[in-house]
Amino acid sequence: MEQTGIGSRVDHPHFGKGVVVEVASEFYNIWFKSVGVKQVAKNYEPLRILSATEGAEVGSVVSLADVEAALEAILDRRLQEFQMVPMGGKWEGGTLVMKPSDNSLQAKEVPIEVFFHKIVMVRDRVRLLEQKINAHKGLSDADKVDMQQYISGIYGSLTTFNVLFKETHHQFKGTGGV
Repeated sequence: MEQTGIGSRVDHPHFGKGVVVEVASEFYNIWFKSVGVKQVAKNYEPLRILSATEGAEVGSVVSLADVEAALEAILDRRLQEFQMVPMGGKWEGGTLVMKPSDNSLQAKEVPIEVFFHKIVMVRDRVRLLEQKINAHKGLSDADKVDMQQYISGIYGSLTTFNVLFKETHHQFKGTGGV
């Protein structure tokens, strides 16, 4: 792997995506969301650089301000990802009405944009859960397959809401999906 500096984004085959937080002579300390900080040898070939910053001198350590800046950048990117999931145009400005069968009870109205945003958040969190399960070191392959069946079932149960999505690649897919 080429020399890279603090703040570089990397992808580890087992731990997933991470950020370099310290550069030493033979290794990087990399923060991974799923496991925290791990030491990874600089010559570990499966480690891929997603975005590099300039190399730093050996012994450099990330400051609290660096961590805050990195977190702000990551959060901004994540918020943009949520906003990039378009809702079908026919639903814009619409209202979801939940009316109880008992007319003496009040109906609940929710703007469809709010409901859609919550559905997208559920989808993204289920995807994150799926990634964490698949990357978990303490689970056997059989346990991962067992849990994956539940995740697929969740996706399948949520396919009712696919009608809200403008683009099919954002939709839920159950066990029959690709």
